Amino acid sequence: MYIKRLEIDNFRNYKSLQIDFDEKTTILFGDNGQGKTNILEAVFYLAITKSYKGAKDKDVIIFDGEEGHVRGFIVKNDENIRIDMHIRKNKSKGISVNLEKVSKAADVLGTVNVVMFSPEDLRIIQDGPAYRRKFVDMELCQLDPFYLYNLNNYNKIINQRNVLLKEIFFKPELKSTLDIWDNQLISYGSKVIERRIQFVSQLNEIIYDIHNKLSGGKEEIKIIYDPDTTIEDYERKLNDSKDRDIKSKITSTGPHRDDFIFEINGIDIRKFGSQGQQRTAALSLKLAEVELVKRITKDVPILLLDDVLSELDSSRQNTLLNSIGDVQTIITCTGLDEFVNNRFQINKVYKVHDGEVEEMNG
Repeated sequence: MYIKRLEIDNFRNYKSLQIDFDEKTTILFGDNGQGKTNILEAVFYLAITKSYKGAKDKDVIIFDGEEGHVRGFIVKNDENIRIDMHIRKNKSKGISVNLEKVSKAADVLGTVNVVMFSPEDLRIIQDGPAYRRKFVDMELCQLDPFYLYNLNNYNKIINQRNVLLKEIFFKPELKSTLDIWDNQLISYGSKVIERRIQFVSQLNEIIYDIHNKLSGGKEEIKIIYDPDTTIEDYERKLNDSKDRDIKSKITSTGPHRDDFIFEINGIDIRKFGSQGQQRTAALSLKLAEVELVKRITKDVPILLLDDVLSELDSSRQNTLLNSIGDVQTIITCTGLDEFVNNRFQINKVYKVHDGEVEEMNG
């Protein structure tokens, strides 16, 4: 799988842009704030239908614009696929695949698989549980349509239950209607928990050897799923928390409160690891993500590296660049020195300056 061409209009700082990518490696270089990351964000939109930064659709449209467009021309299993996204400020986005309208954004997920690695991914290791849940959910939603279905339904019911909790606070007679939502919550939530257990197991099978190699055989990494509740205890915990939930007007039990712990040699590195260990763990996680996509889809994802080399020392840079292999990779950086120093094969190079993209010769 690879993206041949990207066309964007009124997206971020680009009025109009058409850019062709190499099947292997494309470098986008230039000073910070010129628009390099915006190109990666547009590619990410084609796969996930939303910004990896969490921005709302209206915020990616060019300043003073009412709508924007992202078009991608993809090759997958020797077939040409065109994805069009019409992003509107005051309406939901319009999406088509091969010029046929798609009714739901969720139906596009899995058409293109991307793995994004940016300095912000260190927050997966360093920050609170929400970042780790977001990582797991984003990857699983690309790989497993059943997970996407169960997660979407779970989130809808959580929102509806929370609305009801607020109403019960003022109308206690509505308390008996909680059971209707709770039964659905347990049904969908249990499936989310079950798939997360499987996902962590799959990641651990891959990440151990990657991290062991990165650390020169000195460290053993393990990802531990720390669920808010087990499937077996779900109903009991939900019942036990009812009065507390009514008082706080929010659902306090379920997989929306899960966490994932990263341990190196048995130590929780979020709490006790060095910054170097945290960086290595983040790199190991992304390399494991690439390999997991390969195993599940029997295809290679598109790898997007957003100014990440500047965050890694030369050893980790070499490991990352040498691991790319057959994966199409689009890399942003401020200069080409790191690639020259690593004697890295550059296939196509663009200089990005103030929303203008110029292909470099040689």
